[in-house]
Amino acid sequence: MSIPALSKPSSLPHLGWLGVIRLGLVQTALGAIVVLTTSTLNRVMVVELALPAMLPGLLVALHYALQITRPRWGHASDVGGRRTPWIIGGMAVLATGGSLAAMATALMETWFAGGLALAIAAFTLIGLGVGAAGTSLLVLLAKRVEPGRRAAAATIVWVMMIFGFIVTAGTAGHYLDPFSTERLVAVTTIVSVLAFLLSLVAVWGVEGAATRVTHAAEADQGIRPQLAFREALAEVWDDPVARRFTIFVALSMFAYSAQDLILEPYAGAIFGFTPGQSTKLAGVQHSGVLSGMILVALLSTGWRGWRLGSLASWTITGCLASALALVAIAAGGLQPESWPLQSCVFALGLANGAFAVAAIGSMMALAGQGRSGREGIRMGLWGAAQAIAFGAGGAVGAGAADLVRLLTGSALKGYTSVFLLEAALFVFAALLAARIGNVKGAGAGRATEVRLGAIGENMLEEAGKGAR
Repeated sequence: MSIPALSKPSSLPHLGWLGVIRLGLVQTALGAIVVLTTSTLNRVMVVELALPAMLPGLLVALHYALQITRPRWGHASDVGGRRTPWIIGGMAVLATGGSLAAMATALMETWFAGGLALAIAAFTLIGLGVGAAGTSLLVLLAKRVEPGRRAAAATIVWVMMIFGFIVTAGTAGHYLDPFSTERLVAVTTIVSVLAFLLSLVAVWGVEGAATRVTHAAEADQGIRPQLAFREALAEVWDDPVARRFTIFVALSMFAYSAQDLILEPYAGAIFGFTPGQSTKLAGVQHSGVLSGMILVALLSTGWRGWRLGSLASWTITGCLASALALVAIAAGGLQPESWPLQSCVFALGLANGAFAVAAIGSMMALAGQGRSGREGIRMGLWGAAQAIAFGAGGAVGAGAADLVRLLTGSALKGYTSVFLLEAALFVFAALLAARIGNVKGAGAGRATEVRLGAIGENMLEEAGKGAR
């Protein structure tokens, strides 16, 4: 089924760093709402309302599960030819969901059933809003950022999201005391409204105008008309590069998050860390992640006129280094008295950060491969794989550690089995990333070769040619 006409964005110059920072403000706004709904409301439900920890856990899982809609939002933006309306609309839905989630939490204090029903609706809106806004934002970045700057752009955007986490947590935490559910609703609503207004200002005028393009004009330009969603999704999945990259994203992000819920308990139970020391350990890991992201951004972008490695090589290297760090963390349980756990955790964060930003940059580059007009659905497919795998990784990792401990009677074996499984998944992901190259894009209209693992070639430059 074809669409009678579609919009095609006018040709615009690449974004400068200021433009990248403006789009990064959208991630800052997104992070500001998400941190309140997934962290602050979680604590209030469990501590102040004395509800089971499983309840907020399931609500957050619902938000992750709804990321499966990302390909649908990406396809819709492909059909319309513009990403800005979907970013703004997604942020509006997210802001509404954030405010309703706080109201639902307050309602649970006096009417649990009603509050729970409202919370389910709110976290549904949060999941849909994150999916719509996040997918279209990445596509817009991929289309407007110069290929050689995509790693740096990905780093800037993700660091700005983390900045949103930090600023919101600190500021909102200040105004939430003395605590009351009324104050919780007020603070969350104000943050949600301000975040939406910030995102609105950030994207205003960045994408440029769109022009209407008829099928006749498409034929002249060699552009294939848009398909219905299922047909477009099947077409993208039939592309070996897109399919393998989807599997790579799912495996690597599952491995990335599987230790989230067990690293601090491992440090406490096996290494004897106090609660304060284990909390600081999480800070060490996040510092490593930021350092890895910044390092790859500088080295792969050509800082001071020289470049070390491509996004392809950094993706593979980051996966393998993550595997080594996980093996080292697992080995430390055999001699916890003398093992440098903090150094190993920092190394894990460094490798994770390098892999993550390189993979995101690769995702942005590969979004333009294959048939024109499918960027959104490709990015949506990969975004859905990333979010669902990330959400499942923590829960499965914690469950697997408990299961092995129950079967063997050893807490050490429970923890180390998960770390070693993560390491194996990272190695497999690295091998898969190396194999993504040397595959002809199925049905691409012309032979499109993406050498993700080729030595001596810059994957971003090749992908940029295909996108243009």
